[in-house]
Amino acid sequence: MRTVKEVSRLTGVSVRTLHHYDAIGVCKPSKVTEAGYRLYDDAALERLQAVLLFRELQFPLKEIKEMLDSPIFDPKEALDQQIRLLELQKKHIEQLISFAREIKDKGVKEMNFDAFDKTEVDQYAAEVKERWGNTKAYKQWEERAGKKTPDEFRESNAGLMALFAEIGARKELLPEEESVQQKIEELQKFITDNYYTCTDEILSGLGQMYVNDDRMKRNIDKAGGEGTAEFASKAISIYLSKKK
Repeated sequence: MRTVKEVSRLTGVSVRTLHHYDAIGVCKPSKVTEAGYRLYDDAALERLQAVLLFRELQFPLKEIKEMLDSPIFDPKEALDQQIRLLELQKKHIEQLISFAREIKDKGVKEMNFDAFDKTEVDQYAAEVKERWGNTKAYKQWEERAGKKTPDEFRESNAGLMALFAEIGARKELLPEEESVQQKIEELQKFITDNYYTCTDEILSGLGQMYVNDDRMKRNIDKAGGEGTAEFASKAISIYLSKKK
């Protein structure tokens, strides 16, 4: 166990900030002694580490708390996502540095603001929040999951993977072909019937996550063969574009 002062020295986070994290529930000490001293064990420090990484990535404390408190939160998966976000930010910063150097060397000859575009970073951050966040869809999933037996839960997951296997079996076709699009329609209905209301907006987000979330991509490709996740993502995009 470490005292709040020891944790402050170890992490560089002020005692005042640690007290604030405790007060709002984002990172509470493992134990508070009768004298009122806060003590932190390894699990608390691991959570603090996750908090600090998300803070570096500009996530608000409220959203961080919701993600870390989610019963499906996976620290290893979250760390992979944090690494990916840091890599995207690094790429963005390198583009800005290159842009600034070009201005310094050549002067401003034309107005080009591409280097300031953070769409890729923001999009992936939104996917991370959707994955762990306390959204309406997540609450609905949590409510339904709570009513299912373990066997029913496994049956739902098996049914979802079976659908991806059927989509994977059509990879030799074009993603816009009718039989493929029919499977995407079935996928949206299956998610609605078994997990949460899968709106077109949610389906669009899922289509992006199928290729950007490494664990999802592995599971889908395992069910339908390599390339299934990417194929499903393209088919979803086409399916939604036809509905507009």
